[in-house]
Amino acid sequence: MDNYEQILIAASDKTVPVPVILVSPDEVETELEGLDAKQAQWARANGFSGKQDQILLLPGEDGSLIKVLAGTGDKPIDPFIAGNLPKTLPDGCYELRGDFENMEILALGFLLGAYEFSRYRKAANKKLKLVCPENVDREHLLRLANGSRLARDLINTASNDMGPQELEDAARQLATDYGAKVDVTIGDQLAQGFPLIHAVGRGSERKPRLIDLVWGDANAPKLTLVGKGVVFDTGGLDIKPASSMLLMKKDMGGAANVLGLALMIMDAKLPVRLRVLIPAVENAVGADAYRPSDVICSRKGISVEVGNTDAEGRLVLADALALADEERPDLLIDMATLTGAARVALGPDLPPFYTDDASLAHSIMRTGTRVNDPVWRLPLWPRYNDYLKSKIADCNNAGVAWFAGSIVAALFLKQFVEQANDYAHFDIFGWTPDARPGYPVGGEAQAIRTIFALVSDRYC
Repeated sequence: MDNYEQILIAASDKTVPVPVILVSPDEVETELEGLDAKQAQWARANGFSGKQDQILLLPGEDGSLIKVLAGTGDKPIDPFIAGNLPKTLPDGCYELRGDFENMEILALGFLLGAYEFSRYRKAANKKLKLVCPENVDREHLLRLANGSRLARDLINTASNDMGPQELEDAARQLATDYGAKVDVTIGDQLAQGFPLIHAVGRGSERKPRLIDLVWGDANAPKLTLVGKGVVFDTGGLDIKPASSMLLMKKDMGGAANVLGLALMIMDAKLPVRLRVLIPAVENAVGADAYRPSDVICSRKGISVEVGNTDAEGRLVLADALALADEERPDLLIDMATLTGAARVALGPDLPPFYTDDASLAHSIMRTGTRVNDPVWRLPLWPRYNDYLKSKIADCNNAGVAWFAGSIVAALFLKQFVEQANDYAHFDIFGWTPDARPGYPVGGEAQAIRTIFALVSDRYC
């Protein structure tokens, strides 16, 4: 059902859509007064009250559907309130109506709610169309929806079908679609230039790799995205309990999200030199798996004592960030499903981000609110650098305290970025555990609409 190009259509003289009137409880009586007597009687007989997700189909004289009343619930209304309509409306062509300031976000919620992952089971094959609201850029909406779909599809794919090679395949397909170039460093080739990535991935039969995608004018401002691509995380020799492994197919959510973001940027032809770096590994238990207490010298020359093999994401990101930093990008962003501590602090819906630049932080927060893709800044609290101390190496990857896990992980990564003009780290969840409008249960694109809007504002 998520062929967005077919769902979102332009208005035309040949199109006669069924209006979907979004109504809150305090607007119900006013709306019913505007109906003819029979329709109003039908609405009252069916108990339409405007509560959230309540749908009422209004028939015409010949019995055909001529109007839909859709409850929004009490104010403040979820900007994505139309996101549940694709699951409840019958097949047909529709037009959203209501007193909403931002029809773009309302329509985007509808598209995101139409998402369906059907790789492993039969698709619903609903036939819905939505007329793009007046004065809304259809191509922009499709771009946002398609970027989110790519991220969701990659995360939702089972780990047996989504290894390092398959992540590479996804990057190469994206490069083919948009005229980008891809270089890949694989297996033991990583040992010299990317020792942390090699160490984490060498225990798996599926060879680790660093995927390096480049697109755009070499003389344009350099924007670099780094995404954690741990395709499955057992925890390594510090193995996770079974219950903690159930969602570990989503541990490549950072990689999935930067690829979805890259699609948006390239499709919009933003005036940047885009680079996407994805360390793709499986953190497996094997004869050659790296061990707690190993000391590994990173690409940057910082020696790292392994305090816990389940803190592997920050290790693979460290080498990739060091490489990214070497060319002094104007803006460097990494995205990773990095810590459970971030979820404890802010829950699954609100990803934290970290930056030392107050102006950048303000722009990110403001933009996230504007595009209904909220994030929240947490501090790079320098006192907690003490938690990363090691007695035999420059630092420990896991820290020596149970406190401030997301902050400590961000501080670890910050060591590997010195030359970028601006840097931000996003600790995303990459998953929707409970369905809500526009967000079906499953893999999720988080913060990429915020970053896309930020980049668009910054460079256009």
